[in-house]
Parts: sequence; C-alpha cells; structure tokens
Amino acid sequence: MRLVQITDAHLYADKQARSRAGVPWHHLQRVLQAVIAEQPDFVVLTGDVSQDETATSYALASEAMSQLPCPWAWMAGNHDQPVLMQGEHPLVDEVSLPPWRLLLLHTPVEGKPYGELGRDALAGLSAKLEGDRRPTLIAMHHPPVGVGASWMDAIGLQDRDAFWEVISAFPQVKVILFGHAHQIYSQQVSRHDAVSSEQGVMVYGCPAISDQFMPGATHFMIDEASRPGYRIVDFQDQQWETRVERVTV
Repeated sequence: MRLVQITDAHLYADKQARSRAGVPWHHLQRVLQAVIAEQPDFVVLTGDVSQDETATSYALASEAMSQLPCPWAWMAGNHDQPVLMQGEHPLVDEVSLPPWRLLLLHTPVEGKPYGELGRDALAGLSAKLEGDRRPTLIAMHHPPVGVGASWMDAIGLQDRDAFWEVISAFPQVKVILFGHAHQIYSQQVSRHDAVSSEQGVMVYGCPAISDQFMPGATHFMIDEASRPGYRIVDFQDQQWETRVERVTV
C-alpha cells in the first residue's frame, strides 16, 4: 500500500497570485502531476490548504485533488476554515488502510499560529487506540516535536508532552506525519513506558507545496534553493519505507 503526503499549499482564490517564492496554484499542479505518476493508493493533505481562507481557494484545491486516481483526505491547518473545507470535501478523522489505519488529528487553534489538541481530543485519541490494536499512522498539521528552528518550534503543538504521554502507552502507533514546518524532517521518538519493548515512533515532516522554510533558522526565513515536494510511504504488512521527492516548478 502506497500513501503519499502533501502539505501546505497556501492557495489563493486567484490562480495567478504569488507567494514569496512562486505561484502556489502552479506548484500544486506540478506536485500533483508527480504524485499521480507514483501510483498512490491514498493521498493525505496535511493542512494549510488555503492562504486567503476563501471558499474559492478550497474549491480550486478540491478540483485539483480530483485528478488523483485514488481516494484522498485533507485536514485543516492554522490558515484554514474547516467549515469551508467541509463544503468541498469531507473532513474525516479515520481511514482504514488495511492492515493499517490512519488517524487524522485536528490541531489548529482558532486565530493562533500554534496548535493544540486539548484534553478532550487527547482522551478521545487514547480511547481510539485502546479499542483497536491495528498498526496505526497518525497525520496532523502541527509538529509534535521540535524541528530545530526556534521560531517554528514556538508555533508547533503546544501540548506535545501530553500527546506523547498518550502515545507512549500504545505500541501500535508506528508513524506520525506532520505539515506546518515546510521542510523535510525525520526523528525516532523513544517510548517512555517501561513495559513496552517496541521501537520508537518515527516522526516525519514533508516539503511544502508552496514556499520552503529554512531548516535551523532562528526567525522566519524562506529557503529559496529548495523546491516543492511530497513524501511517499510504502507499507508492507507492519513495515514501511519512506522517501521524499522534489519537483521542478
């Protein structure tokens, strides 16, 4: 089973509108062309679909995603309007990808750049994991780890410690994908419960569809040398391999 992650399109209602380093609509088209060639079984778009938060931007995104030869899901990022997204394509919180399952977590906090799950969502996540031991992939917009860029780490998942306290009790959680950071990232996070002998959870970041951010920066900075891209995750039983591909725009 092949899953492809794309993220952070930051579209405008105007297809010709520019970001700092390009035209997001053109970037999205190039990324989707490359993704289609990868013959995915499922595609997940991990938030910040829109930049101007207009109904038209979500209609454009849905129109573009309809080119895919497979099912797809999206989630809201801190720049998004979930009600407008729902009007174009369902917002779901779980997808079955046998033998795996994908959980999509909602992390945005209205009006804030940072993310948070909150007590109720964390309790719900724990209940979901308690009731189903299938190997699990989690997708979320905000990074649940520090990515090494201090300004970005300040606007990541604010209740990450509580998140990891939940995750540490469930060895079926194998992989976490996030957006928001606009850069490649990979880290193995160790489990903290003494009864588990399982290896840690692999956490992956993905290049953005729109502008790329400079890794390791102390303040907001565009990486103009990097190109848009996507992450491929190939699953075989309970194992997986992953790689990132870039596109020319």
